[in-house]
This record gives sequence, C-alpha cells and structure tokens, in this order.
Amino acid sequence: MGSRLACFDLDNTLIDRDGAFLQWARWWVERGGLPGEAVEWLVAHDNGGFRGRAELFGLARERFGIAAPVDELVASYNEEHPLFTWVEPEVLDGIAALRSAGWRVAVVTNGETVQQDLKLEYTRLGAAVDYACVSGTVGVRKPDRRIFELAAQRTGASLDGGWMVGDHPAYDVAGGIAAGLRTIRVGHYNAVDTPLPDHHVDTVTDAFDLILAS
Repeated sequence: MGSRLACFDLDNTLIDRDGAFLQWARWWVERGGLPGEAVEWLVAHDNGGFRGRAELFGLARERFGIAAPVDELVASYNEEHPLFTWVEPEVLDGIAALRSAGWRVAVVTNGETVQQDLKLEYTRLGAAVDYACVSGTVGVRKPDRRIFELAAQRTGASLDGGWMVGDHPAYDVAGGIAAGLRTIRVGHYNAVDTPLPDHHVDTVTDAFDLILAS
C-alpha cells in the first residue's frame, strides 16, 4: 500500500471564498462608481461561486448599465478575485502536520485554471501541498472519481484509507464516496445535505485533527 492521501477542496474549505468574494465586490463596485446596493446584489446573485461567471456579469451589465463586454469582465475577475483571498496560518500548519505524519496532501478543486492557480499561488497553498488538481486544467470535475485517481497518481499515494474534505455534498462528499474515500464536510455553505459524510465539522482545522487521529 502506498502513502495515504488526504484531499481538500479549495473554496470555502481551505480558504474563505465567500469572504474573499465580498471583499472583491466592495472594491469592484467602488472602482466602477456603481451604487452601493451593487455589492449586496452581487453577493445575492453569486450563488457561492456556482453561478457561471459569464451569466453573473451578463446580469450585472443589464442591472447596472456596465459598458464593458462580458468576456472582458470575466477575464478581469479571474485575475482580480484571487488577490482578495487569504489563508489562515493554522490551515498551513495543519497541512504541514499531515505531511509530517506521512500523508500526501492534494487540493482537488473545480474551477477555471487562471483563477484557481492564482489563488493557490497568492495564498501559498500551492507550495504547501504535494499536488493541486484543478478541474479546468485536467479536464475532469468532481464528483467524477477520475479526478481523485489523478490526485493519487500525481502524489504517489493510494486512495485506500484516504480522505476527501470539502464543503459541498454533491461534489466533495459524493466525489469522495465514488473514489472510495472517507469524507468530511466543512461548514454549512450549501442547501443540499446529501449524501451524508462520515463527519461534519465547522472548520477545516477540525478535519486535520480527525485525519491525524485516523
């Protein structure tokens, strides 16, 4: 049996993606001279990042009379939003503790290459883990078990006895189950509650403790 694998989602798991989106929205609205209500509107229509960016900016253009074309707005967002992300020191400490204990650690995230790579670089999470698997780069998305198989292959680890940690039941928990991994759900970000994980915790730091004790 190879080294054991611990997979982590990125957005709203290792980082506070919704908090970063709010900070970006405040900056973007002020820079564009949009009315203050635009911040609340953006957060309400963002759907936790699951609404397509082209659709979100298309709606924003109509609502607020923005002149720039949608593709330009999306491209700018993909480079701007990551600069508002941050990682808590205890998250980096938890990853380091897992690796010191012999775990291989992978980020397994759905998202576009430019934006996710910049987040990983800016927060230093990319350098902290053994491998970061971005769906837009590898061409397969959670919950497809192949993305977890790829993470195992790239880290030289086995899926046997491994874990998947994430905030979304339909992607992270279902994907982990499909790959034969034990699962930990973080937080209460999404309305759907199935499938059920092996554990449900408030923060990712609680997940580190569970994995280290396993």
